[in-house]
Amino acid sequence: MDYGKFLFEQSKREKEAKKNQKVIEIKEIRMSSTIDTHDFETKVNQAVKFLKGGDKLKVSVRFRKRTVAHPQFGEELLKKFKEAVSEVGVVDKPSKMEGRSLVMFVSPKSSK
Repeated sequence: MDYGKFLFEQSKREKEAKKNQKVIEIKEIRMSSTIDTHDFETKVNQAVKFLKGGDKLKVSVRFRKRTVAHPQFGEELLKKFKEAVSEVGVVDKPSKMEGRSLVMFVSPKSSK
């Protein structure tokens, strides 16, 4: 077998495999622990749009200055967020502190 023909066949197979795969992006939504209701609803609507598009979400609540002393507000906010997107998304990783922010990962529900 010719080596050039082998390389051509291999590249052809790789291109075909690349066509069939779906790239999943991780979108991030940042909130403050003192977010207002309308701003929260806007973030939820964006999250629903991202999840329906098939992307994963990284939801983070940033704590600034003295708000780090009260992480329970961030926990409540993420719990409310989880309930708001429960019909289109599932929590991958529960919330945990990473530096000065509380992070949670949400993935879209599989539509089977």
